[in-house]
Amino acid sequence: MPIDPVLAVVGDRASAEVYERARIELGLDRPLYEQFWIYLTDVLRGDFGTSVLTSRPVIEDIARVFPATLELATLGTLIGVAVGVPMGVMAAVHQGRWLDQIVRVVGLIGHSVPIFWLGLVGLLVFYANLGWVSGPGRLDVFYEGMVPTVTGMILIDSLIAGDLDIFMNALSHIILPAALLGYYSLAYISRMTRSFMLEQLRQEYVTTARVKGVAESRVIWRHAFGNIRVPLITVIALSYATLLEGSVLTETVFAWPGLGQYITNSLLKADMNAVLGGTVVVGAAFVGLNMLSDLLYRLLDPRAQ
Repeated sequence: MPIDPVLAVVGDRASAEVYERARIELGLDRPLYEQFWIYLTDVLRGDFGTSVLTSRPVIEDIARVFPATLELATLGTLIGVAVGVPMGVMAAVHQGRWLDQIVRVVGLIGHSVPIFWLGLVGLLVFYANLGWVSGPGRLDVFYEGMVPTVTGMILIDSLIAGDLDIFMNALSHIILPAALLGYYSLAYISRMTRSFMLEQLRQEYVTTARVKGVAESRVIWRHAFGNIRVPLITVIALSYATLLEGSVLTETVFAWPGLGQYITNSLLKADMNAVLGGTVVVGAAFVGLNMLSDLLYRLLDPRAQ
C-alpha cells in the first residue's frame, strides 16, 4: 500500500508510542493469517469495522451510498438492454450490410473510448453548452433533503412522496451518466446478441420455418430469439454486475455519491475497512446475480430442470 493505514488514523505527527498503540489496537501486529481470520469472523456477524474516513460503521456507510450506485447501474442496464438487444438482432439479420456495419462500429466505439472522456464531453455538450441536462450530483442543492428516504433511490423515493418536481430534477441529473453507462453496456450486449443470433439463424429449424412460409418476424423473434434468451440472461447479468462495480470513473466525473466513489476515496485515504467492505459487497452482487441467472434458466428452459 502507498499509505500506512496506521498513519491514516493517528496522523504523521504522532509519537512512536501513539503509533505503536494504534497499530496494536488495529491488530496489525498479529500474523496475516490471524488478521484474516478475525476479519472473516467479524464479517460473518455483519461487522465490517469502522471507517477511518467517516468514523461510522462501514456497513452503515455502504447502506447509505449503495442505493445511488444501484439506481445508476439499473437505469444504465435498462438502457443497454432496451437498445442493445434489438441492435444485435438487427445486425445479425442484416449480416454484412450497412446496418450490421453501423452496429459493429457503434459497439467498437463503446468499448474503445474511455468512459471518463465521454462523460466530460457529455457534460460539456449537453450541460454546459445546450443545457439539456443538469450538472454533476444527484439533485440540485435546493432539493436536497426534501424527500424522505425510503429506498435510497431518489427517483423511486420522489414518486413515493408524490413530488414530481424532485423526480424530474433527479431524472435530469441521472439521465446523462446512465446513458453513458447504458452505451457501455449496449456495446457488449449488442455484440453478444449478434453472435448468438447468427448461430441460431444458421440452424436447420430456421430454414424449415422459412420454407413453410412462416412470417420472417416470427422466425426471428419467436423461434431464433427465443432460443438465445437463456445465454443472453448471463450476458445481461454480468453486464449489470460490471456496472455495479465498474462505474467508479463515471461516479467521479459526475460527482455521483455511490459505492464506487466511496471505495476510491477510502483507498486514497488508506481506509482499508471501507475498501474491503465495499469489495465484499461487489463480490456478493456478482454471486447473487449469477445465482439469479441460474434460477431464470430453470424458468425459461425446461431442459435445465
